[in-house]
Amino acid sequence: MSTVWSAPARLSVNYRVMQPLALTHFSLVTSLGAGQQATLAALREGRSGLQPSTFESLPLPGYVGQVRELDDFSLTGEAARFNSRNNRMAALALNEDGFRAAAVAARDRYGADRIGVFLGTSTSGMLETETVFRHLDPATGALPPRFDYAGTHNTYSIGRFVREDLGLAGPASVVSSACASTAKAFAGASRMIAAGICDAAIVGGADTLCATTVYGFQSLNVMSDEPCRPFDRDRRGISIGEAAGFALLEKPGTANRHDTVLLLGAGESSDAYHMSSPHPEGLGARLAMERALTAAGLKVGDIDYVNLHGTATLVGDAAEDRAVADLLGPATPCSSTKGCTGHTLGACGIIEAIFSALSILHGFMPGSPQTRTVDPSLKSQYLVESRRARVDRVLSNSFGFGGANCSLLLGRA
Repeated sequence: MSTVWSAPARLSVNYRVMQPLALTHFSLVTSLGAGQQATLAALREGRSGLQPSTFESLPLPGYVGQVRELDDFSLTGEAARFNSRNNRMAALALNEDGFRAAAVAARDRYGADRIGVFLGTSTSGMLETETVFRHLDPATGALPPRFDYAGTHNTYSIGRFVREDLGLAGPASVVSSACASTAKAFAGASRMIAAGICDAAIVGGADTLCATTVYGFQSLNVMSDEPCRPFDRDRRGISIGEAAGFALLEKPGTANRHDTVLLLGAGESSDAYHMSSPHPEGLGARLAMERALTAAGLKVGDIDYVNLHGTATLVGDAAEDRAVADLLGPATPCSSTKGCTGHTLGACGIIEAIFSALSILHGFMPGSPQTRTVDPSLKSQYLVESRRARVDRVLSNSFGFGGANCSLLLGRA
């Protein structure tokens, strides 16, 4: 006798169907490489960018997803005042996949004041402040005169840098809500476009390695001493990564190709259960997914694949699994790509939205390269190996500290 799973009757009713927006261009840089092609090859082959940590000589065991290209790259000229590791990461992503040219063309098409910039980060340029505090004036304790907090560390630093780099003059904001930051940037941009405040938007952001992040997660006892293994029976915690990515959001038009990826819905919630742990039943995660479905005007059976937040922590994976299985059922394929890149924190929303877009465009569901044995107590259909399949609609989850949750729903035009 077979059991037919049916979705719970309750869905959020306080979200309206949103206008779909086209991701007409996107770019990214992670430890897998720079640009879409390098990323696509690594995801298909199940390669990981995680390596033993040598960052800043931090005396901690573990693996990180470090972007080595940053070591020999600097911002010069008028951009020199923004020269932080985080802004350099952003610049690398702007340089990839023809993104800067596409953004400039959109500026010429709409007008500089009609394109918004909506970004996210967590620690921003924290590394720069950590560095200058090692060089305080021994007599006065003053910071080095060369230090520019507003240009290099302030949360809005990346927003100001990107806005000036692309010559834009529309509304701009930077969200810092931990690991949901760049996913929430999509939601904010969609509301601003729907309100008529701008015609298009640059969304995305960056997050980079710093001692505060590494030591902070170590103090919480959630950092693994091996490459992270999401949903594994023997998972030991996260591996930290760094990354940057951007997408150009525009209203769909006749110029969009049939293979254009659309942002169909975005759902947010704040369960505020605990400062660093999710609700054990995944209530906030489920509400974010429900709201994304409602915003897209779709049903649970319309989802082909879920890109999980999947950090490889014991309680985090269990809570998300509960939310996904209870809402979508146990047959919907899902996986976490953090075994490839590490947990890129504030950047994971944009990075994994782009991974989801690549899955739609190229017909595959990414696997989980470090996961060996899926935890038998978890109910979801977790993919260890990549799978070739037609993918039309993807839910991409990003859940941050304090219960800041955001789910994006992307689909084929």
